[in-house]
Amino acid sequence: MEIDRKALVREAFLAGKKAYAPYSGFQVGAALLTGDGSVYGGCNIENASYGACNCAERTAFFRAVFEGKREFSAIAIVGKAADAAEYDYCPPCGICRQVMAEFCDPDSFEIILARSETDYRSYRLGELLPLGFTGSSMEDKN
Repeated sequence: MEIDRKALVREAFLAGKKAYAPYSGFQVGAALLTGDGSVYGGCNIENASYGACNCAERTAFFRAVFEGKREFSAIAIVGKAADAAEYDYCPPCGICRQVMAEFCDPDSFEIILARSETDYRSYRLGELLPLGFTGSSMEDKN
């Protein structure tokens, strides 16, 4: 499947506008492309108890998994401080990378970090999470 990166980035920007970030003021949006071409948006959702916060990427994944999706092609991520004039590249945190590793092929899943629809960088999951811990890590190797 061909990935329309500009369209995916555009969806991530729309998702980021829904962010609930009263504590950090850092707004993040994500758009997750499934294997069948569906797109699921997610935003970060903060809580006064910081441990109860959820990142945009995980929000998108959890929405998609709830809808029965299990195959994913790419995710676009955008983020910026509420008072910043411009977006900057916003890589996923370690927990989000681990969630991606649960569902995505490290050699083919694409992570798009965008500042605009035309200014973005693309990585494979394996580049951002080398030696990731997956279900196969728990298999008996004897």
